[in-house]
Amino acid sequence: MATQPHLLVDDGDLTDRVLIPGDPGRVDRIASHCDEHETIAENREYKVVNATYEGQELTICSTGIGCPSAAIAVEELANVGVETFIRVGTTGALQSDVEIGDMIVATGAAKNEGTSKRYEAVEYPAVPDYDVLSALVDSAEANDEEVHVGPIASDDAYYAESDNAVDDWEDAGLLSVEMEAAAVFSLARRKGLRAGAICTVDGNLVEGTQKGTDTEDDELPDKAKNNVGRAIDIALEATTQL
Repeated sequence: MATQPHLLVDDGDLTDRVLIPGDPGRVDRIASHCDEHETIAENREYKVVNATYEGQELTICSTGIGCPSAAIAVEELANVGVETFIRVGTTGALQSDVEIGDMIVATGAAKNEGTSKRYEAVEYPAVPDYDVLSALVDSAEANDEEVHVGPIASDDAYYAESDNAVDDWEDAGLLSVEMEAAAVFSLARRKGLRAGAICTVDGNLVEGTQKGTDTEDDELPDKAKNNVGRAIDIALEATTQL
């Protein structure tokens, strides 16, 4: 098989399981939690690293922002033999009782994006693999960490989220909104692969503290950044169960 055009990797370069943050910088942060790591490729929004954690080999690959670039990553990672995907990212809360710094394990993602709709009808569910979902929840419990478990939304237009949309998501019981999970879940299911997601809350749209806005508490952004490390540890522990 030819070198993948965006990730610049070949068959046999990577492991069969991968953590997929959006931010390339977070690849390095995840790698710092591992015992050993080696950069395999770096191109555009994609940085690919192989690592070892507690004797378990895994890959870390950034996806960039949004479902289109995440879908490219999933497609090309699958082409070179990856079978399990765990998204480790950030998300904006949609319920008043979900606080900045909390962690969410997604049981499904509403398709408020266009990428998955190019693959299948919107009525088809964007859901994680049960084993991956269970491994993330079990890992959190083993580390005495509390996580919210429930449905989220994936949305394309970061700056077009209206008050009406936020109210509707809140009324529907969705826990948070991010920009990649729906495509990751849908593509993995269609390919017979496994996917899941754990995200750290970095703002609350219902409370008006979404990322990028002024808040009364200057520590909120730092709290979210610091607690990303907890989600990384949970995701890494989950890979050892899969």
